[in-house]
Amino acid sequence: MLNTTLAAVTQRIEQRSANARAAYLAHLAQAHKPGPYREGLGCANAAHAYAAMPASDKLVLRQERQPNLGIVSAYNDMLSAHQPYEHYPETIRATARASGATAQVASGVPAMCDGVTQGEDGMGLSLFSRDVIAMATAVGLSHNVFDAVLLLGICDKIVPGLVMGALQFGHLPALFLPAGPMTSGLSNDDKSKVRQQFAQGLVSRATLLEAEQAAYHGAGTCTFYGTANSNQMLMEIMGLQLPGSSFVNPNTPLRQALNQAAVQRAIALSQADIGMGHQVDAKVVANGIVGLLATGGSTNHTLHLVAMARAAGILINWDDFSELSAVVPLLARVYPNGSADVNHFHAAGGMGFLISQLLQMGLLHADVHTVMGQGLQHYTQEPWLNNGVLAWRPVPTTSADEAVLRPFTNPFSADGGLRLLQGNLGRAVVKVSAVKTEHRVVRAPAVVVDSQQELQQLFKDGLLEKDFVAVVRHQGPQANGMPELHKLTPVLGVLQDRGFKVALVTDGRMSGASGKVPAAIHVSPEAMNDGAIGKVKNGDMVTLNCETQELTLELSAAELTARPHPPRPAEGWGSGQGLFGLFRRNAALAEEGASPLLSSMPS
Repeated sequence: MLNTTLAAVTQRIEQRSANARAAYLAHLAQAHKPGPYREGLGCANAAHAYAAMPASDKLVLRQERQPNLGIVSAYNDMLSAHQPYEHYPETIRATARASGATAQVASGVPAMCDGVTQGEDGMGLSLFSRDVIAMATAVGLSHNVFDAVLLLGICDKIVPGLVMGALQFGHLPALFLPAGPMTSGLSNDDKSKVRQQFAQGLVSRATLLEAEQAAYHGAGTCTFYGTANSNQMLMEIMGLQLPGSSFVNPNTPLRQALNQAAVQRAIALSQADIGMGHQVDAKVVANGIVGLLATGGSTNHTLHLVAMARAAGILINWDDFSELSAVVPLLARVYPNGSADVNHFHAAGGMGFLISQLLQMGLLHADVHTVMGQGLQHYTQEPWLNNGVLAWRPVPTTSADEAVLRPFTNPFSADGGLRLLQGNLGRAVVKVSAVKTEHRVVRAPAVVVDSQQELQQLFKDGLLEKDFVAVVRHQGPQANGMPELHKLTPVLGVLQDRGFKVALVTDGRMSGASGKVPAAIHVSPEAMNDGAIGKVKNGDMVTLNCETQELTLELSAAELTARPHPPRPAEGWGSGQGLFGLFRRNAALAEEGASPLLSSMPS
């Protein structure tokens, strides 16, 4: 039976979304037409669309009977996760032809690596690259000659952007093709230790670089459970890519077989005329939240999943995450919530085992439509090669390693570890799945800074050897594009290890791999939007209580109201930030997805 909290939250989402969803579905009905979408296209228009196609493909296209697949690719060979996509279009076109169909690259979308830009000016473009990707996806699909969409993207803002863009063409079927994680290298625990040693000046830059290169060493996603791999979990549990396909390593026979099967499914979906926008409903979105909580996934999805859902007329907020977190057990421990990486998670049973356990608990809606057809039971199957031929079999009924993946009868914790904090400082989220119990309540004086570099300098100067709450303000979407504050993780981790009570409060983001230090992030309203976080002064007492879910500044309401807001920081221009002023000025609140694009959507 369906869990009562899941049922109630889903019903509330449906009621809250009724008007927006109805308007969205009306948009899909207007865009939908029977038969191939190129049918009836003007002759000159068609000639432009197919001019570079081989003669055999042109014959198929002119008959206007077989589907034409549009490929939207985020390929570049700087991102290790996306480097394997270089030759995917060749495979897709060949597989489509073998099935009597055709395929074309509709558009390429930008794909930046947060691992490269962490702490640099370019990180100010990171969040809004999601919205650029959504727009670039829409530009490619606007040619209206495609009957289904294949989406090639994995990493942080890329998958959410592709989803947001594809949902504007939700009358079309859409299916994601992942490329898989890199093989395991230097363990994440060992890498983290070297980072902390470098932050303390105990090892050289050469030693740090050697450790980083041993961790990030080949093609595929980074192996820790940050936003990129949380994306893959989401696309699978939401039924938008093939079962068991998320964490199969690149350039393997099984990966190749899955890619070919995905093309065949896209053809079948186009002929069945089942659009992505109808598939992604309130139940599917609720399943995504559950998956995020059960795996201890990235806090970035308290922004991204909100924006993706909103693009389909589904309105969710942090109350939904928090209420579900109270009843969804943590079934996986993958770094930074444990020592294992995603390869270990996959080997222990992976997504199929996880989904089967959640279904048994009534913590997933089984009656959803997926790219495999009706019902989430398809996702309790795993792919394998039977004499070189792709086949499907039930996942094992027991975990191969309960240090990594557990049954619902023996969870790592009874809740999902993501909580809503509220108080006179606003609303924020905190991820506690990797925070030890003794660190979950911090009451200490504030140390107020306007950048992570400022706090790093205080650490280097020896001025943070004490209990404190770091208040890092003017880091929200309207201030500087909401960069991740990844550089704070080693500093705060070192101070916590030295025995100090430390915590972070910010209107910015932490890395999807943030972990052991309590961090109230995405504080809304942000300082740039006249939020109370901007009024905190050095020495003010701040309480961050993960147990009671409080985030408070110990000031009377009258004194807090009387305090002036700080001066607004100058707009950034480095690394192209000057081009994104329009995005910053029109960004929604963090709890609304922080997108500048969706304000015109019905609500």
